[in-house]
Amino acid sequence: MVPTVGDVYCVYVEKIQQYAACQVTGLKETEGKGSYPLAAVLQLDWSGDQLPNEVELHQMKPLICNFYFWKDQFDHSFVNANVPSGYVLVGNVSPLVTVETNSYNGGWQTGNSLYLQREWESIDETRRSPFKQALNDYQNITVGDRVMRRNTSTIRDFSPHSAKDMAELAKLPCLTHIEINGYSESIIPFINDNPLVNEFHLMNHNQISLDFSESHLTKLVLDVSGLELLVLNPKMKSLNFTGNLSPELHIEASENGRWITLNIASDVPQVSGVARLGGLLIRDIKELDLEQIVQLYPELSELRLWGKPGNLSNLESLQCLTHLQEFTTYDPFGFSGEQFPGPEQLPELARLWLTSLPADAAKSIKTRYKKAAAAGLELEVSKPRKPEWLAENLNNPFRDWDGRTHIQATHAKKAAQLYKQCLKEIRLLGQNVNDQEAFQKQLISMVETYTQTFNKMDAKTGFIETIEREEIYVVLMELLDQLEQELGQDSAIEMNREEIYEVFDRMRDF
Repeated sequence: MVPTVGDVYCVYVEKIQQYAACQVTGLKETEGKGSYPLAAVLQLDWSGDQLPNEVELHQMKPLICNFYFWKDQFDHSFVNANVPSGYVLVGNVSPLVTVETNSYNGGWQTGNSLYLQREWESIDETRRSPFKQALNDYQNITVGDRVMRRNTSTIRDFSPHSAKDMAELAKLPCLTHIEINGYSESIIPFINDNPLVNEFHLMNHNQISLDFSESHLTKLVLDVSGLELLVLNPKMKSLNFTGNLSPELHIEASENGRWITLNIASDVPQVSGVARLGGLLIRDIKELDLEQIVQLYPELSELRLWGKPGNLSNLESLQCLTHLQEFTTYDPFGFSGEQFPGPEQLPELARLWLTSLPADAAKSIKTRYKKAAAAGLELEVSKPRKPEWLAENLNNPFRDWDGRTHIQATHAKKAAQLYKQCLKEIRLLGQNVNDQEAFQKQLISMVETYTQTFNKMDAKTGFIETIEREEIYVVLMELLDQLEQELGQDSAIEMNREEIYEVFDRMRDF
């Protein structure tokens, strides 16, 4: 359903346990092929236990946001014009803001900024005021052994050894994000005493238990290797686990994790204490059984699955997640469209984003969810993969370049073809070369071609950034690993890796 300009909608927001409101201030069409309507949505400064009456409707004002880095701004963005399910039309009044916005958002997200604004206002003014005063202070100051701008908000690669080291961070009144490698007993007391610090990363801490119950953190990125007890504060929203997850890990979280989204690699996390987990993101999937997710976390409202690529089994069990509101995937395979639950089996689903999946499944799902999309479901099914494509690209490490916004399709295709070519040469080298000198010469020639190909591609558009640079290097190492496997342990031929790396480093321009 597409709204009308001036429409005011309300939706119940779990985070604030009340209704919140927004207004549609404008409508327009996207440009290009497959255009669709957009709505400019303004967040309003209103909430209530019940839907508003006529008097309240005409008293509503725009929400003015000044939390953290916002500077008395409206939350006013273009979104897909289809009104999401759960939104209730409560009236129509003249647009409260008439200036067109140039901001775009992934969804309506009504109530989110209102929640953040209230959280900000709950912080003592003696903390908020220095933060705001320092926002535009670019003066260099010394913090420990570093020279930093006074308005620095993020500090990385910090390794404190004492309370004095941690105390140095108090010189940064805008600090909200800290990344620490190592551990000191002074870390958690500092975090607890600084309500503006809302994101914290902790690696290589070697602790069995960690207690963040007195902190104000909303996001925690944590190395869980060896960790057996993790105590969280009620405001925690996002957990990102790295390292080796222990089966002994127990988490103490508000309402058994109802408000938390957990981000983890490869497999279904089996931890106690978060049976009511609200959101789950599993990345780098190779094989995943959805039935296991349903059994462990039956109250999920958000589920995101990112393959490496990976195969999903028991996809039909998704229908048991009766509270599911968002389901997004990238590179999932091993299933058909018939196995995917229909819209009637996922009654609360508001967003369905599926990217890079079997072509037959993509077609079936788009057809079955067409009516739901017209009724307000955010539906995006893209990059359908035909069997021929899967056969050629499923295990190609450069296949992820296809679709990256800053990489041309021709470059993504050329990188994938280059990998296939190198793989063929590796197999031939491993099977047919018996002369050490000729072997190393041919290998160096392959590496030169590999490097020069990327040099030429990058010279045209400069698309190779940090991630791509790392990927190119890792792929080369993996090719060399495969060559060693082809040669076998008993081979008289030896690879001079140092010479190969030297050739790669000397020749590359990216």
